[in-house]
Amino acid sequence: MSLQKPAKSGNFSSFMATTAVKQKVADVIGGERGQSFITHIVSAVSTNPQLAACEHSTIFAAGLTGESLNLAPSPQLGYYYIVPFKEKDKKGNLLRVVATFQLGYKGYIQLALRSGQYADLDVMEVRQGEFLGRDKYTGKFLFSFIADEEEREKREVIGYMAYFELLNGFKKTIYWSKSKMEEHAKTYSQSYKYDLKADKKESFWSKNFDQMAFKTMLRQLLGKWGIMSLEMQTGFIKDESAEKDGKIEYVDNQDLTAGLENMPIDYGNIQLDDDESGKPRVNFEEPEPLFNQTPQPENNKDEAKK
Repeated sequence: MSLQKPAKSGNFSSFMATTAVKQKVADVIGGERGQSFITHIVSAVSTNPQLAACEHSTIFAAGLTGESLNLAPSPQLGYYYIVPFKEKDKKGNLLRVVATFQLGYKGYIQLALRSGQYADLDVMEVRQGEFLGRDKYTGKFLFSFIADEEEREKREVIGYMAYFELLNGFKKTIYWSKSKMEEHAKTYSQSYKYDLKADKKESFWSKNFDQMAFKTMLRQLLGKWGIMSLEMQTGFIKDESAEKDGKIEYVDNQDLTAGLENMPIDYGNIQLDDDESGKPRVNFEEPEPLFNQTPQPENNKDEAKK
């Protein structure tokens, strides 16, 4: 089935009302859930002008990705976001505006726990005085977390840790310093580099550095040492991606592209407007999340694990 993007003068609700789109929703989702999906995504676009400016097929594909993972689209839950990105050439000319699917760190936790293989899984910031280095015999990271939450909140964040324990008893903990995380963000997020250069705070990294760090730690931990269900594998592949001519395209996070550039999207041949400029897409700016709302910082932490 081919889903042609309507003319730029057309609105997204008209696109979603086309026979081809409604048939695709019925085939992929179906029933009351399918109608609920249409209602939610049309409402999201109608309240977010920047999202409405995206190529309609990319919005639809991003929403279907969330549905395929059975994740709720509510920004309050923070499982995933639909984020617009402006793609420009080296001269600053706008090439297109696409909607990208972005998993939140809570989405990664949800997908991991559904596998039924994890006895425990967590990610958190590490405050000044809590990181004790490595065990001199095993090389494992050592921590001593501050029990008093009020006192802990006063301390500077110096790094991030993530760990899991499987039902079979296998455990793994990783730790990154904050400086390492900052270098990672500058290396792999074009929008964050743009913010730093332009002295702006528009990217997820700029607005919610800790939550993006949590997500990065979970990707590093689960991707290298965790048990990956099929849902989790799909989430890894499609995180921070848009679709172009039926294939996944990573518009911001270059860290995700190795070996995945030609991974097909399984939503049929969703046709987009052809880009005939032949110019590389290198500049990115002004990302805005689903419902025009960024993830909210968490004030209440789970009890620190020792």
